[in-house]
Amino acid sequence: MYKWFQIGAFCFQLTYDDAVCIPEHFLQFQVKEPGDSEFVYRLRIMHSLPALVEKILLRRPDLTVYQTAAGEARLIGVKGQPAPYALYREVSGREAEIFLASDALDSLRFDPVFTSLFALERQMIRKDSLILHCAYIRYQGSAILFSAPSETGKSTQADLWEMYRGSETVNGDRALLRNMDGVWHACGWPVCGTSEICHPSDTPIGSVVMLRQGKENHAERLSPMQAFAQIYSQITINQWNREFVGKAVELIEDLVTHVPVWQLTCDISEAAVQCLYDA
Repeated sequence: MYKWFQIGAFCFQLTYDDAVCIPEHFLQFQVKEPGDSEFVYRLRIMHSLPALVEKILLRRPDLTVYQTAAGEARLIGVKGQPAPYALYREVSGREAEIFLASDALDSLRFDPVFTSLFALERQMIRKDSLILHCAYIRYQGSAILFSAPSETGKSTQADLWEMYRGSETVNGDRALLRNMDGVWHACGWPVCGTSEICHPSDTPIGSVVMLRQGKENHAERLSPMQAFAQIYSQITINQWNREFVGKAVELIEDLVTHVPVWQLTCDISEAAVQCLYDA
């Protein structure tokens, strides 16, 4: 089988076996008219994954990255699991093959497990786009992005804005940031964490809000230098790839120059919403 998808400016074809079940959130990015499909992923089910003897660029419990003649390869796993569930291997600048362990088929229903198969951040950076860990809401035609480390309250603040200001949550865990004709937009992303809120929707960014828990509510605008350091920590960046890092730095510098970034110290109340609203 095959389908076409578009995420941000990246249009690609996926060919796969009938036994593969694509998650519902990922299917929202399917397109019927492929347009200029610039990349092909070929997904195959295997009883055992092929072995690699290439140069290792990164090794951690859930990911091993290799440098190959064609580009990059990855053994992909899940923290706490003894063995990787997939091998991603680039064949050329326009094609990658993905070998999926047959005993991992059931795990594909989880958005992060499925989406990790495609090394999408490699394609996004080539499209001048960044993946930000944040709750993405739309309010009066603009996007507000609440960003912070996990368990800091991103989804909570998004819920409070929906309750007290009538905003709409577009994604509870991620947003794709893309500069379109000089204007930074938040775009949909097929992973949404435990929020289960995921829509393929683009909105001009009004503000990025870096959250910090506190007993009193206080908002202050960050300088570009302060904003850069905080946003960099919440962007998906392939640290082993110098070209990737350099491009990400350029994009973040442009983002913090053109988009206001706030530090919001807050509790869980309507007063937190009012504090940021006033600022």
